[in-house]
Formats: sequence, structure tokens, C-alpha cells
Amino acid sequence: MKNKPYAWVPSLYLAEALPYVAVMVIATTMYKRLGLTNTELALYTSWLYLPWVIKPLWSPFIAAIRTERWWVLLMQFLIGAGFAGIAFTLPTSYWLQGSLAFFWLLAFASATHDIAADGLYILGLDTHDQSLYVGIRSTFYRIGNIIGQGLLVMLAGWLERSHTVPVSWSVTFLVLAGVFLALWLWHSVSLPRVKSSSAVLAAEQSTSALCDDISREESHAPSVLRDFWLALRTFFTKPHIVSALLFMLLFRFPEGQLVKIANPFLLDSAESGGMAMSTEAVGFVYGTVGIVGLTIGGLLGGWCVSRHGLKRWLWPMVLSISLPDLVYVYLSYVAPSFASTFAATDQFSIFNLQFSIVNLCVFIEQFGYGFGFTAYMLYLVYFSQGERSTAVFSICTAFQALGMMLPGMLAGWMADHLGYQRFFWWVIGCCLVTFAVSALIKIAPDYGRKE
Repeated sequence: MKNKPYAWVPSLYLAEALPYVAVMVIATTMYKRLGLTNTELALYTSWLYLPWVIKPLWSPFIAAIRTERWWVLLMQFLIGAGFAGIAFTLPTSYWLQGSLAFFWLLAFASATHDIAADGLYILGLDTHDQSLYVGIRSTFYRIGNIIGQGLLVMLAGWLERSHTVPVSWSVTFLVLAGVFLALWLWHSVSLPRVKSSSAVLAAEQSTSALCDDISREESHAPSVLRDFWLALRTFFTKPHIVSALLFMLLFRFPEGQLVKIANPFLLDSAESGGMAMSTEAVGFVYGTVGIVGLTIGGLLGGWCVSRHGLKRWLWPMVLSISLPDLVYVYLSYVAPSFASTFAATDQFSIFNLQFSIVNLCVFIEQFGYGFGFTAYMLYLVYFSQGERSTAVFSICTAFQALGMMLPGMLAGWMADHLGYQRFFWWVIGCCLVTFAVSALIKIAPDYGRKE
């Protein structure tokens, strides 16, 4: 089939988003509905960040083994199998062990799929089409988030009305498995057949006078290992590495905890201090309203930095990612009255003032997070500039994942022992950590500003 980017770029990035959302968000909601404590669900699901933390360890070997297209198709098949595995284990007595095992499969397959998909995007498109489709890939990644966090969670909630919780979520994951089977079949036909990045590099080297002495029979493995070592050395010898590492690990220290407890708080019973919202309502609030707020915040953040540079907008963005967390403090105080209203009325009614307030609060918090997160991502790009920038950025994203994994593991225990109200105040106190690490970093005055 002729390379037609419009036939595969949107669906490829839809396929990239869905398993990540399933592992990071849907799993938390599902385990809460299945009766796990906050301590258990936060610990178990935070560990699932690990493949993204250690992704740089195996990413250099992907292209050296097979083509990116081959990896994409294999990972999509495994992801579909993982979704089906979760679906079939949930109604059983070993649902926790079985589902976690398949979530681990999904996490490693999703992380590997990310590497291969981004590589295929670069190899399969020329520079013009790469620029043309960058907005499309981002849009369909967001659509994948809405489908995963919103529509699929709402489907599970709708099924919960007439079926048990395990059966409802089992059917939901069967739907996901069917979607990935369709994506795998479609991409088997539509993805372009291109050489792997290592083959392209070898071809370029074979025509370079500097590489005349390299044997054509030389294995890729030694060069891959050497390049990885050089990338690590470049990363850890960069100026201001200590302040950069602290920023990467701790900038989202409050958010890393909040994100694990927000949905459980909305779902939990009034007796436990929660909002007692239905699964459908939470899917709508976080999966649609929240994603819209996040997207608008991110777009506005990028526009502001392009006008005046990152340095000027750093502190407004630090405040933006921190202060909106106060909406959860407010919600924790009104939770008892809101929960009684939710139990007695239709939560989706346009006349339900409490439901509208929750939507507004989540929108504000997610908008602030999207706006503030712009500063974090642009700093990673800024820090990665120079020698081996792509490999250095990959290492930065590993520390980014670690910065969410570690506080997430702590969050459930803190929420169970402090209660939701005091936990959210604790999150606000942790914003001081964000302020501290932001004060340490150095940024060129004109970085990010459009010339």
C-alpha cells in the first residue's frame, strides 16, 4: 500500500494513547470500584510507571533488532492480548494477581510501542509532512485520552447499573481488546514499509569518508552500547545537573500524589469522606471536562512562552500548577453535603448545581496543570539541547516518569492515614517543594520566544 500518512498517523497515536491511559488512569478507577484501599491501588498502579522509567535502557536496541514497523505491530498485538487477559481474569478468584500481571504486560508493551511509533513517524514522513501532521498526532492522542478516561469509564459505569462491577469492567476491557485488534489489522495494511533507523544510519555511515574503516559486518550492538554510554555521560556531565535533576524529580511532587487520589476521592463513599459520585459521572468529569481543561491550558501555555519566553512565564506557570490544587481542599469540606445530593438525584441533570461545581473545580485544576506543565516540558527540551540531544531528552523523560512514580506510591498510604481533607492540605504544603526546585534552575532569557 502506498504511504498515505492520513491513513495511519491519526490511528497510530490513538493506539499510543489508549494503553497508557488504561495503565495510568483506568486501572486506578477500576481497582477503586473493585474494593482496593487507596494504599493498595496507589502502590500497585504507581509501580506500573517503571517501564517508562527504564525505557531508555532498551530503546537504543529497538531499531537494531527489527524495523519500527515490526515493533509497532507486535506491540499492538500484545496490547490487545493484554486487554483481553484483563477482561478474562476480572471475574475470577485471582482477579488481582491476574489483572496486575496483564497490566505489567501492557505497561512494557506500551512503553516499547511509544519508542517504535515515534521512530516510525520520523522515518515514514519527510520533514514537511512531519510538521504538517504534528498537530494531528497530538489531537488524536488527546482523543485517545478522552476515549480512555471518559467514554470507556462511562461505559463501565453504565454497565454497573445492571451487572456486577467485575463483569462490567470485564466487558469494558473486552471492548478495548476489540479496538486494538482492529487497529492491529488496519496497521498491518496501512503502515509504511521503511528501513529501521539503524539501517538508515548504517547506510549514511557507509557513504561517509569518516567511516571507511568500519567493516560492513560489524554488529550494531557494540555501537548501540557505546552510544548509550556516551548519552549517559553527556547527561550527567551537563552544567547544573543537580538542580536539573531535582527539578525533573520534584516539580510535580504534589501532582504525583494528587493524580492517584483524585478519582478515588470522587468515587469513595460519604462515610469515607468521599464525594460518592457514580463511575459514569467520574468518567465524564475527568475524561471529558478535565481533558478539555488540560488541553486548553497546554495550548495557552505554549502560546504565552512563544510570545515572551520561558523565563518570563516560569513563575506564573509554577503558581498555575500549584494553587488550583486548592479546589480539592474545598471539595473535601463540602463532600458530605454533595454526597447526599448525588445519592438522591440524577448526577447528570443540568439542574444539579453540585455536579456543575465539581466539573468547574476539576476544569480549573486541570487547566492549571496543563498551563504549568508547559514549563516543565520546555525545560526538559532546553536542558537536552546540545550534543546527543535526542538521547539526553529520552533520559530526561525517564526521570519525569520516576518523578510521578515515587510520590504516587506514597499517596495512597497518606490518604488512608490522614483522611481526604488533611491529605489535600498536605498536597498544598508539598507545593513548597515545587517552588524550591523551580528557584534553582537556570534558563536563558530568550529561550522559547518566537523570533
